[in-house]
Formats: sequence, C-alpha cells, structure tokens
Amino acid sequence: MPWENNGGGGGRNNGGPWGQAPGGGGGGGGPRRPGGNNTPNLEDILNRGRDQFKGGVPGGRWAIVGGVLALLAFWGVNSIYTINPQEVGVELRFGKPKPELSGPGLHFMLWPVDTVERVVTTVNQIQIGVANASGTRAGASDGLMLSGDQNIVNVQFSVFWFISDPTEYIFNVRDQDSLVRYAAESAMREVVGRRPAQEVYSDDRAGIQADVLRITQNTLTNYGLGVTVSQILIENASPPAEVIDAFNEVQRARQDETRLQEEARSYANTLLGNARGEAAAAREDAAAYTNRVVQEATGEAERFNSIYAEYVNSPDVTRQRLFLETMEEVLGGSEKVLIENGQNGQGVVPYLPLPELRSRANSTTGN
Repeated sequence: MPWENNGGGGGRNNGGPWGQAPGGGGGGGGPRRPGGNNTPNLEDILNRGRDQFKGGVPGGRWAIVGGVLALLAFWGVNSIYTINPQEVGVELRFGKPKPELSGPGLHFMLWPVDTVERVVTTVNQIQIGVANASGTRAGASDGLMLSGDQNIVNVQFSVFWFISDPTEYIFNVRDQDSLVRYAAESAMREVVGRRPAQEVYSDDRAGIQADVLRITQNTLTNYGLGVTVSQILIENASPPAEVIDAFNEVQRARQDETRLQEEARSYANTLLGNARGEAAAAREDAAAYTNRVVQEATGEAERFNSIYAEYVNSPDVTRQRLFLETMEEVLGGSEKVLIENGQNGQGVVPYLPLPELRSRANSTTGN
C-alpha cells in the first residue's frame, strides 16, 4: 500500500522516512512489521482506536446525561436575560427586530436564534460650546456663531433628549449622539443667523430656544433617529473674549441711556400729574362757584317772588314791613338810638354812652 512505502524503496531503508529507525537504532522500540519497516500505518491507528472504545463511553450513560445537562444549562443561561429599570430591550430573531419591546425584569428568548439589544431610556444631555470641569472647553468653537446683524456671538447651550423609539435608534442611524449634536448646532446657527445679536444676548432667548427645539426635532424625525428632544437651554450668550471689553462698554452706555430716559420720563410724568391736578382743582372751584352763584340767584329770585306775591295781596303792610327791615339793616350797627316824633314824643333821646356800656359788658363776659 502507498502508506506502507514511507521508506521510499521497500527494504533498502529500515530507518523510516528520515533515514533512521524510531528510537535511534536499527532494531528496538516496538513490534516490527514484516519487511523490516517499523512505521505505524493508518490501519493500525484505526484498529487501536476501535479497540479502546469497544468497552463503551467512559462512565456509561451518566456521562452522556451529564453532558446533555451541561449543554442545557449553557443554553438556558444564554436564553434568559435581565432588563434594568432604566432600559428597554429589543429582541432580534435572525437579526430582524421584533415589534414588541422588553420591559424591566427577567425575559426568555430562543438563543442563539434570538438575541437582545439593550437601550437606555433616561434623559441625555449634550453640551455645545460649554466649558468642562477642567476649565477647558471641548468644542468651544462650536458656540461661535454669526448673528443676523453681522456680529459674532458665543452661544453656550445644552440639548436634553431621550430615546422614544429604540428600534429606530438602533438600526436607522450610526453614531446617534453625534447626529443629535450636529442637528442642534446647525439649528442654533440657523436661528441665530436670522436674529440680531441683542435678541440672542437677552431680549428673546425663550423664542430662540423654542425655534431651535422645533428645527432640531424635525431634522431628527426626518432621519428616523427615534429620539425626542425635550429641551434646548441657552446657558450663556456673550461676545467673543477678544471684544468683551468693548461690548461691556457699549452695554454700560445703553444702560445709562435707558436710565436717563426713565428719569426724564418720570420727571415729565410728575410735572404732567401736578398740572393735571391743578387743572382739576381749578375746574372744581369754578364748578363750585358757578353752583353757588346760581343757587344764590335762584334764592334771591324766589325770595323776590314771594315778597311780590305778598305785596300784591297787601301793599301797605308789605311796604311797611320792607321799610322796617331796611331801616333795621341800615341802622343795626349804629351807636345811637333814634325814635320818631309822636304826639308824646320828645325827639332824640338824651345821650346814652352805649359804646362804653358794650365794652364793659364784653370785658365782663371775657373774665
């Protein structure tokens, strides 16, 4: 047979294929085959193996049972998996995702036909143009943007997002975090580029954040990333460090301008309020005077009408009464008392010191 002629010449070389018999000499080391060749052939190897296994598997059927149980245990360990409270599992069958998701807890799958991918569902934060803990800024130039009035603005903001569709997040896009970062940065540059720098600094940050969130979400939805952006937060917006001093000087000038305008407006309001108060007081006085004069005139007219009615009924009595009232009004403050001449009258009453009597009466009353 071909494997028996390993010496290359029948009995001419008894030392094997390398010119020397196994064991170093020309004879010993094992049973010799007829013809002087000591090299084992394939039939001998097969026969020896068959003889060894004639007695059965070492350990008998218990060894087979133990091996089967070990295989089952290994399969069970790989088929049972755990999902943490902040995770969601996506089972894959032959690499194709199943429609249902695995919630927190223990789950079973048919390994190796099925596999599982875990996705963390907590809120993630990406900072753009923000200084890190060591004081340096990773990607600090990401925050430098050109505003609508041709000014350079350094915007530092954060993007808060979470995974809303784990299947899309795993299979649709590679390097998901970078896509969220690039989409948010692009949206911020677009919004800042349409607005003046002052709105970015302080005037309309809320509107800018809302616009950036809307544009970022639309972009990620178009890519099918399976991500929801919950918040865009502008942490700081300022000029570049190279022009910060000049910017602060301009801001102080604007603050002084606003302060002076407020003071002038307050002074004008004070003067206007005083003038309006004085005008209102003058109008009230005029209205009161008008009312008083009208009431007095009305009273006089009514009194005249009443007197006239009495005069018509009894002219003599009314005429006498009017005369007496007039004389009482005219002579009421006189210091002399006069009486008319009558039949028994003597003319003017002798002098009576009425002023002295009155002053004595007043002094007595005061004490």
